[in-house]
Parts: sequence; structure tokens; C-alpha cells
Amino acid sequence: MIPPAPEVSDSRTFRRAFADLQDGLYSSELWLHLGWTDIKQRYRRSLLGPLWITVATGVTAIAMGLLYGTLFGFSIKEFLPYVILGLIFWNFIQNSILEGAVVFSTNEGLIKQLPAPISVHVYRVVWRQLIIFAHNIVIFLVVVAVFRPPITWSALLFFPAIALFVLNAIWVTIVFGILSTRFRDISQLTATVVQLAFFMTPIIWRLGPEVGNKVGSRARLVELNPLYHYIEITRGPLLGEHVAFYHWGIVMACTVVGCAAALLVLRNYRSRVAYWV
Repeated sequence: MIPPAPEVSDSRTFRRAFADLQDGLYSSELWLHLGWTDIKQRYRRSLLGPLWITVATGVTAIAMGLLYGTLFGFSIKEFLPYVILGLIFWNFIQNSILEGAVVFSTNEGLIKQLPAPISVHVYRVVWRQLIIFAHNIVIFLVVVAVFRPPITWSALLFFPAIALFVLNAIWVTIVFGILSTRFRDISQLTATVVQLAFFMTPIIWRLGPEVGNKVGSRARLVELNPLYHYIEITRGPLLGEHVAFYHWGIVMACTVVGCAAALLVLRNYRSRVAYWV
């Protein structure tokens, strides 16, 4: 009698990876609650509560805008909104990377005790960043009321741009979160690289036509930094500036590659996270 063939586990399949993402998304009540609880816990017993997010970012952005605007000889009316938006979107990118890299290691107890898809913790991080972003964007609305920058219909491009930010935050959290759980040095390396990237991205400095004419082809080196294109597709429309299509193309290409990498990592290592933490 021929023995039955052993059952083949499908734990390392793309079907299970998609199922984890889908089940986590359906558990919205859980990650919405956890993300909002994180914000409240951070500012527990403070006088302003979560409004400290707005105050801290606003003071930093205004101080840097006034300082570097004066040093570089830029018009404060034009340069201050530029710096404020740059810092707001940079904070979203930076926090998504840094907090995403430690999302599983910092939630060890919850992962081991709560039988939930690991994508719940991913959505929790992204939701938390959206809450912080909503607090920070108020600063720009105040600047709009004061300086009245030229806002056109192109500002509506902000919505697809922020949707791309969310997709990228998801894949970044999955990839760096899972790999950093296995190799703890990755989170330290990521923090160093992100800090360096801040100075290499035009956030508190501008790459205008004058600079481009003086520096020549060397100015094009900035475009090798993918984060530059992410900032451009969000900040440009809100400032009434034309954003070249190649910026969108590069961001969408990075999004597709990143999502593919996230699915691959999720398929291969999703089931091991609970053991690695």
C-alpha cells in the first residue's frame, strides 16, 4: 500500500503574504486604536497633549526657515513655506523608516501574546505617522493664511502624492522591520543613513536655477537621491510650482520595486518574526 503524500505547507507562499496584508487591513479597529493610543501615551499628562507635535515642528521649521533664509539671502515669504513643507514631509519619511525598523522588536510582548497578522503592526506605524502628519500640516495652513503663497489647482496632486507616501511607508516598514528584527544592526545603520540623507536632500536649502547655472552638471547629482523626488511631488504642488513628470515616474518606480520586495520578504520571513523578537 502506497502511503499518502505528505502535506506541503503553504506558509511561504505569496498567497499567505497577501492574506496577512488583507487580514491586517480588516483588523482596522485594532491598529487604529493602537496607533492613537501610541500618540496619547507619548504626551500623557502634558498640558497641550498631542498639540506638542505641532508646536515642536512649527518652532523648528520657523527657526530654520528664518535662519537659512537670512543666510542664503532668500525671501522669507517664499522660503519659509518651502522649509516648513520640506520638514513636514521629511518627518513623515524619516519616522516611517526609523519607527518601521523597530516596529516588531518594540512590540515583542504584543506579537507573542496577540494572535494577529504581523501587518497589524505595520498599519499601526503608518496610521501613527498620518496622525502626526495631520497635526503638522496645520502649520502650513497657518503659513498660507499669513503669507498667501500662490496655490493653484495643481495642489490637488497632493492627494495622489500622499497616497504614494502611505504605500511606501507600508513597504518600508515591512522590509526594514522584518530584516531589522533578524539583524539588529540594520536599525542602527538605518538611523545613520537617514541622518545623512537629510543633509543631502533639498529641505533647508534650495537647488534653484541660479545654483544650477553655477554648479553645472554637479547639481544633477542631487537627482540621484530618490528622497529628493518624494519631496518634490508633495511640496511642489502645494507651493504652486510645476513638478516635472519624471519625478512622479521615479517615485512610482520605487514604489513598485519596494512593494515587490516587501511581498518577497513577507512571504519568506513572516512566520519567523515571532521567533526572532
